Amino acid sequence: MSDIIQLLPDNIANQIAAGEVIQRPASAVKELLENAVDAGADEIRLIVNDAGKQLIQVIDNGKGMSETDARMAFERHATSKIRNIDDLFHIKTMGFRGEALASIAAVAQVELKTRRAEDENGIRLEIENSVVVLQEPVAFEKGTSVAMKNLFFNVPARRNFLKSNASELKHIMEEFIRVAMAFPEVFFSLVSNGQEVFHLTKGTLKQRIVQVLGSSYGSKLVSVQEHTDYMNIYGFVGKPETAKKSRGDQYLFVNSRFIKSPYLNHAINQAFHELIPKDSFPMYALFVDLDPAEIDINVHPTKQEIKFEDEKVVYAFVQSAVKHALAQFSVTPTLDFELDAGIQQLDAVSKPLTESHQQAAQSTRLFQTFSKSNQAHFIERRSDLKNWESVYPEKRYSTPDTEAAIPPAATLYQETRAVVEQAMEVIQLHHTYVVVQTDQGFLVIHQQNAHERILYERYAKAVIGKPIVTQQSLFPATLELSPGDALLLQEILSELSSLGYQIESFGNNTFIVRGTPADVTQGDEQSAIEFLLEQYKHFSSELKFSKREKVLRTLAMQHAIKPGTALNKKAMHTLLEELFQCEQPSVSPNGKPVYQSFLNTELNRFFGR
Repeated sequence: MSDIIQLLPDNIANQIAAGEVIQRPASAVKELLENAVDAGADEIRLIVNDAGKQLIQVIDNGKGMSETDARMAFERHATSKIRNIDDLFHIKTMGFRGEALASIAAVAQVELKTRRAEDENGIRLEIENSVVVLQEPVAFEKGTSVAMKNLFFNVPARRNFLKSNASELKHIMEEFIRVAMAFPEVFFSLVSNGQEVFHLTKGTLKQRIVQVLGSSYGSKLVSVQEHTDYMNIYGFVGKPETAKKSRGDQYLFVNSRFIKSPYLNHAINQAFHELIPKDSFPMYALFVDLDPAEIDINVHPTKQEIKFEDEKVVYAFVQSAVKHALAQFSVTPTLDFELDAGIQQLDAVSKPLTESHQQAAQSTRLFQTFSKSNQAHFIERRSDLKNWESVYPEKRYSTPDTEAAIPPAATLYQETRAVVEQAMEVIQLHHTYVVVQTDQGFLVIHQQNAHERILYERYAKAVIGKPIVTQQSLFPATLELSPGDALLLQEILSELSSLGYQIESFGNNTFIVRGTPADVTQGDEQSAIEFLLEQYKHFSSELKFSKREKVLRTLAMQHAIKPGTALNKKAMHTLLEELFQCEQPSVSPNGKPVYQSFLNTELNRFFGR
């Protein structure tokens, strides 16, 4: 029998190694930006075309490389930072694995230009399929430029697995922001298809946070500063009012390296306990510095997950530091002892409390319920509040064209619909469930799941047929978004237009909102659109949806009535009528059950009747 084990050719081995390091354009962006930082650059420019598929170029003004180093940088296992095995456990720089450039050269056409300050000329290399095809001197400023073109040109199957340009650009921006956030003293810019998306001038960490995340954070950041012999923590957390419904603006760095740590994230969230709603997430940009020997950064291929030598100590320290910062900066509500002078002139203050006034006040039942023990539950009900629910305006659930709603399914839900049409009584439980009494039993309907189904089918009809009517704003709102959010909103403007939004780009990450759907309250456009973008960015599902489908589902979730919302009789009947006109009334768009039926026969059997 012949031998069956053989060594792989270098070009194939390099492509396999590239799969570990360069999974998508954003992976190459991360490696190149970190190399530029390690080169001591204070100006770094990132240029991408076609979401990195056609071009990724990083230009820095760092120390550059000699001709020999330029050639060696593309060899596998080449490194400038490791001389012996102990060095692996004391790494303080960003990227130290030399195969990053070798991996990039294995799956892209690479051009390198570099020059050191002491050299008269620079060196230019062209590398294709891991082979140097050109080497020549070049006139070049001090620093390095690495341009990788036609990513995965020699691995078509890998290129086919890349997502849409919008998705890949989002990942590139995430990696760019993480590096830029960690080094506010460095100038960064990002240009995509000739348009400058980020222009981040040198400054403080607080200034960098505002540059990246938007001016709304300018006055809403709380400084965190704690130093010990074991570790240090510094950075900023957002005040409670900046908390969002999704994990968006959360940045944690250990020794200036961005990491993902559910463990430390839990510590930070616990510091905000009782300051923000349970379903909200705080903003933070925190840096933890400690001895590299106390951590292991090689537990994950991308080095974004690390292991601490003593996790409990780090957890307690982070939680305590954030708690102390929130308390020190008086984030919790405080009493205002500044009394308006005008109050002193009111009759209730300036006139004495006479004996007759005092007796009259003490004779009321309300006074007695609060002045006697165990009497608070006897506060009498005001008769004029008997129909209190009528004073709350019902939420509008239907469009002006209610009759043109999506036609019901022909057969599947006819019987259930007929039962609901004969409903004898409708009540709300816990401001969450609608209970419908029928002649055969009752239905329990989850109001949010039901409304999500109604809105989803209405929006689905709008994007393929008649658009939803827009209500024009008397005073158009101006939105100032972060560069990332501005780019995202620009991409989904056409979908939002058919759903009742009239939004125009005004340049420089600014938009004008001239109209909104009837569901959006006038004057609340900014928060509504920011919340929409947050949900869209962090839309999670095991299934892969198109951009349009994600917009439909995101809007349905955002605009649906939430648990805790009181509904009057008319609103509940409207909800029922519209639900059972849907094609799929039994499940919400994300597959959650909308209602559960209970028959009288089941109840009788349960009670032995």
